[in-house]
Amino acid sequence: MILAVRDLSKTYKSTSTKALDKVSINIGNSEILGLLGPNGAGKSTLINIIAGLLSADEGELYWEGDILKNHNLLKRKLGLVPQDIALYPKLTAFENLDFLGTQYQIPMPLRHQRISEALKALDLYKERNQLINHFSGGMKRRINLIAGLLHQPELLIMDEPTVGIDVHSKQAIQEFLLKLNGEGMSMLYTSHMMEEAEKICHQVAIIDHGVILQSDSPKNLIINTSGAKNLEDVFVKLTGKGLRN
Repeated sequence: MILAVRDLSKTYKSTSTKALDKVSINIGNSEILGLLGPNGAGKSTLINIIAGLLSADEGELYWEGDILKNHNLLKRKLGLVPQDIALYPKLTAFENLDFLGTQYQIPMPLRHQRISEALKALDLYKERNQLINHFSGGMKRRINLIAGLLHQPELLIMDEPTVGIDVHSKQAIQEFLLKLNGEGMSMLYTSHMMEEAEKICHQVAIIDHGVILQSDSPKNLIINTSGAKNLEDVFVKLTGKGLRN
């Protein structure tokens, strides 16, 4: 087990409603865990606490079996790919990645090697010297992903990494993630894409109103949910059909 979350709770000062209510999840070594839920379900709050960007009111995190007391010790072991594009629009793709790579103090030869390999893997090497603000949404998403993993984290955390992009970019990202996972990288990602989660996730945790409703493999969730033909059916059955804002 690379990461265990135990009974995490969080309430924001602006509301009395709990954003997280005793949430527990496990992420195994070389495992992809999909965190699925409607808007406002608590997904981003949970991953921000895991990444050390927020503090929990209650609960504990365990890294490789030991209680986590200092998030600074995890900085080089975690990678975060935010939902918002975290790139400098007036720098080229290569300049963005080169600068962000320096923040992890990766030596220049190794940094440039990793950047080139990732750009080639995601079919962006020819565009490496173009400004980011000239890129399509799908191209920006691919660069955003590379930026979060240049230091080769043990656990890659992604918040909606394929939201709003074209089919080809989505497929390229999925294949790239599966390759990294096959090499041993564990992953946690939030998504609204049920088909995507069903395709690439070993485990899925469905969250709503700050509570984990079910957690299991996609196959088991489908089998154990009456009338479900796919993960989307399971999701709707658990969270309801009402629209969320």
